[in-house]
Amino acid sequence: MSNSAAMFDLTGRVACVTGASAGLGQRAAIALAAAGAKVVGVARRADALSEWAGAMGDHAAIVAADLSQRDQIADIAARIAEPFGMPDIVVHAAGINTREAADDVTQGGWDMTMNLNLAAPFFLTQAFVPAMRAKGWGRVVNFASLQTTRAFPAGVSYGASKAGIGQLTRAMAEAWSIDGINANAIGPGFFPTELTGPVFADPERAARNAAQTCIGRNGALTDIDGPLLFLCSNASAFVTGQILMVDGGYTAK
Repeated sequence: MSNSAAMFDLTGRVACVTGASAGLGQRAAIALAAAGAKVVGVARRADALSEWAGAMGDHAAIVAADLSQRDQIADIAARIAEPFGMPDIVVHAAGINTREAADDVTQGGWDMTMNLNLAAPFFLTQAFVPAMRAKGWGRVVNFASLQTTRAFPAGVSYGASKAGIGQLTRAMAEAWSIDGINANAIGPGFFPTELTGPVFADPERAARNAAQTCIGRNGALTDIDGPLLFLCSNASAFVTGQILMVDGGYTAK
């Protein structure tokens, strides 16, 4: 293996990916396993997780859990560590967008959004930090959004949670990078996932979003592989506290 290839090799690493039952979370889990990591996929839907894990073989395990329940996160973290040991890499892809108009935002929708999109990435990572610190190596990848910096219709609670992810990523880096634990975020543009289903169900809207990019198209799931492997491997040894927008240049225009 060449030195350049070795930088991206995750053989011997253990990764946890939340939201692994579908979309970018599942794609992240597939990419990490392909790079040699043992991957624990976490999501609410056990059936979808089992289907994914079955295709992955010995490199995959699953934990069916609801990360929006903050009082259960310590128990969930312990379950994640059971198959392969404490993770070296944690990718927080689980998320919800209630798409409530500002006048219609409910307390329940707000709380669920903040718990899953913002609190879970922090408290789950916090549970893994002692083991990462003991090894002197860890990688945290949060999922930011176009709405980390842009206001979209019906995006009050989601946008607030993703703006919080931007600052959470910087704060994690400040707190833990001294111990070898790098924290960064990926900010996806428009990808065809369950979360963006309403966007892609409208061909005209999808076409407008594609035209807004510099590249001229919306994302394909495989477009996440390279940026993710960079942030989860030794290739990003001197990169921390950053948001890497994987949006085809949407936010550049």
